[in-house]
Amino acid sequence: MEIENILVSMPTRPWHREKMRQALGEVAITFSDSTNMADDELAPFDAVVGYVNPNRLHILNKLKILQLHFSGVQEGFLGLREKQPQAVLCSASGAYGQAISEYLLAALLSLYKLLPRYRDNQGKKVWEDLGRMRSLRSQTVLVVGAGDIGGKFAGLVKALGAGEVIGIRRTQALAHPPFDAMHTLEDLDALLPRADVVSLSLPGTQETAGLMDARRFSLLKEEAVIMNVGRGSAVDESALLAAIRSGRLWGAVLDVAGTEPLPQDSPLWEEPRVLLTPHVSGRYNLDATWENVVDIAIHNLLSWPRGPFISRVDYGTGYRERVD
Repeated sequence: MEIENILVSMPTRPWHREKMRQALGEVAITFSDSTNMADDELAPFDAVVGYVNPNRLHILNKLKILQLHFSGVQEGFLGLREKQPQAVLCSASGAYGQAISEYLLAALLSLYKLLPRYRDNQGKKVWEDLGRMRSLRSQTVLVVGAGDIGGKFAGLVKALGAGEVIGIRRTQALAHPPFDAMHTLEDLDALLPRADVVSLSLPGTQETAGLMDARRFSLLKEEAVIMNVGRGSAVDESALLAAIRSGRLWGAVLDVAGTEPLPQDSPLWEEPRVLLTPHVSGRYNLDATWENVVDIAIHNLLSWPRGPFISRVDYGTGYRERVD
């Protein structure tokens, strides 16, 4: 192993640290938050696992690999190609599928069964039948972002009887179970009127910014549900609010927002058909996710410089590099 000095700038538990030390051998490993480090402290590292401010990437002039601890890559990190062209950029794509797909399913069923509104009534001691509920059976589910997260979510809804599960990828691919069909973003406008459920699990790139705007909300099927667990920038929140208030949508699930934390004066807080959570569908709230991130990091560090890397990022797209 040619890497000599690793900074682990992500939360770890004692057994994670011991696992990394044992797997990586005699290499020097520092467990510290990069945001609390001065430039001269940060500069000597030739590998980073976790977070470093994209505006400080130029400081890491010895960098060989940056292993991010999140799945979707923010655009600022793509500048690594210019700032440190010798470095490999990897995401933690593949670590979050179980946690986030389970969140999506739970949130969708909660909306269909009106559970958030019943919980609100419980707090007010109101015993009231809120009326019609819905079922996943025979529904058309449009999965925008058919990678690890989207694929696992597709499998869950298919198992519960969804009628047609359609995936959208950046590039064309043949449909494969659990997907019944596969398309690209070019087909989004044609697919939205067919979808009962639209899930978004996309990275924050120029291509995905403002993806769901007022025009696209107007294309949605009556009583559709929109769910976003990727980046808040993909949804025009004003347009979503208008669509909710018009009665067109059954509801929305937002685990991300354009500005985080969501400002207290945002009217989204007050909408009973919007289920809001503070970017918690992934993170380390499921122990398995934490273990997955550590395992991916160990694999990629040991694979430097020749690979293969589990989740190398394609600088041109911001997505995980395709391996044919």
